[in-house]
Amino acid sequence: MDRTGTTARRALLAAGAAAAAALTGCSPNESGPRRATLRSESAETVLRERGAELSGALLLRYDAVLTAHPALAARLSPLRSEVVRHVEALAPTGSRLPPRTRPAPSASRPPSPAHVPPASPTQASPAPAASGPERPAASSPAAPAVPPVPADAGAAVRELAAAERRTADGHAAALSAAPPEYARLLASVAAAGAVHAYLLTEGSR
Repeated sequence: MDRTGTTARRALLAAGAAAAAALTGCSPNESGPRRATLRSESAETVLRERGAELSGALLLRYDAVLTAHPALAARLSPLRSEVVRHVEALAPTGSRLPPRTRPAPSASRPPSPAHVPPASPTQASPAPAASGPERPAASSPAAPAVPPVPADAGAAVRELAAAERRTADGHAAALSAAPPEYARLLASVAAAGAVHAYLLTEGSR
């Protein structure tokens, strides 16, 4: 009887361990390093999502300024194209980028074909209205709210420069929690943002 009871208790303990492992996504046979790797990859994915969202909000600001002041297209389009590349580089591997990461048409210079994502059935958009170039819908749940753009073009550019600085600061703040390779990418994007802010500030004087 004692042996039978001991065997039953062992079976219950083994079943409990297996259930706990299923809930955590790890099997009882996985080693400590393997679990640590999974946790590290999950943490980096969260950092990448936050980084892409941060630069995506900046990209939305560029689009708002270009919509309000199309005459700034020649000046802002090259910087916007770099922000598009930042969003693509920061995003988790294999993630689907939001529609706002598509280069906006320029009245003075068409976007480079190298930066235009290939069309896909899932990302097909309706034909643009005759009123102007396609912009992200304000009611889109994936798009963060953007403050109103000043009517004065110079003020709009200065606010855009401030947004570039805030974004660069946000990427720099995430460096301490990022793994080495991603930290180097964040540092590069933050440095580029600081340069953008400088160019926008100097150009608006």
